[in-house]
Formats: sequence, structure tokens, C-alpha cells
Amino acid sequence: MTYNATRQNAGPSLEQRLQYLEDRIEIQDLMVRYGLGQDLHEDGDNDVLEQWDSVFAPEARVDYSAAGGPQLKDISYRDLVDVMRAPDGSMSGLLKWQHFQGFSTVDIDGDHAVARTQHLHTHKGATDGQGWNLIQTGFFVDRLARRPEGWRIIHRTLEVIWMDTFPTA
Repeated sequence: MTYNATRQNAGPSLEQRLQYLEDRIEIQDLMVRYGLGQDLHEDGDNDVLEQWDSVFAPEARVDYSAAGGPQLKDISYRDLVDVMRAPDGSMSGLLKWQHFQGFSTVDIDGDHAVARTQHLHTHKGATDGQGWNLIQTGFFVDRLARRPEGWRIIHRTLEVIWMDTFPTA
């Protein structure tokens, strides 16, 4: 049975509604852990997998091509870590960052779900002594599966609404 809290009706039992809320909270926690994986590992600490291994299924794929071109289409989430965190990776020139994830809309159908989550990602960098900030807004669209260890993302697509870089004083 597909259930979404925005489609209230007299049909779902109390048990089904409680299960939906429990699942939704667990899925929301995954979204937060994704951001924590990014933000808890600054200053050369690239152990983002400490959090991400509890967010993504081992076989999970991501499509971040909206932010970085075709080489980021349907790669493993572990490869994404290398793309971002390697010595010459996309985050290597950043000084600081923070990743805010909004609340998700969640459609659950048995042991599968689709979540759409707003994000606001901030980045501080410098080039040739000139400081700059980069802000990215958009959505993550995730397909999830319930596993024995809990909900896990099996596929994530990044959608960028807008991105802007501006100098700092």
C-alpha cells in the first residue's frame, strides 16, 4: 500500500499511520546524516564514509551530473567521495562548508520509498588570496529501500536550482 501523509483519508489504520511516521523519521535522519558526513570532516579529515555507509546501500549509485558534468552520472557513492575529497577533488580548494538539508516529502510503498529533499549548501574558498563563497540550492531525489539494517538510499539524483559564487571582503 502506498501511503503519503499529504493524502489523508479514512483508509489507513492507526498502525499503518504510525509505521509511516516511524519510516519517515528514519528517512529524515538519513538526510541529516548525509550532511553531517560532509560537515564533520573538514580540515583534511576525509572520513565522510563514517556517516555515508549508514546512509547509502552498498550498491547505491548517485547522479550528480547537474553539478559536475557527465562523469558524475550514475557513479557509486564511494566514487563520489573520491571525486569530492581526493587531493585534487572538487572540495580540495574549499576552506569551510556547511550542508543544510530541509525536510523531505516522502512517498512510501511497502519496503520502497521516494524522497525529495531541499538543500542549501554553502562553501568558502580562496583563489590567489581572494576569498569567495559559493552557494548551491536544489533538491535531492532519492529512491530508498528498507533493509534489515534500516532504510538506505539506493539511488540519488542531485537537482540544482541555482548556484552562485561571490567575493568576500
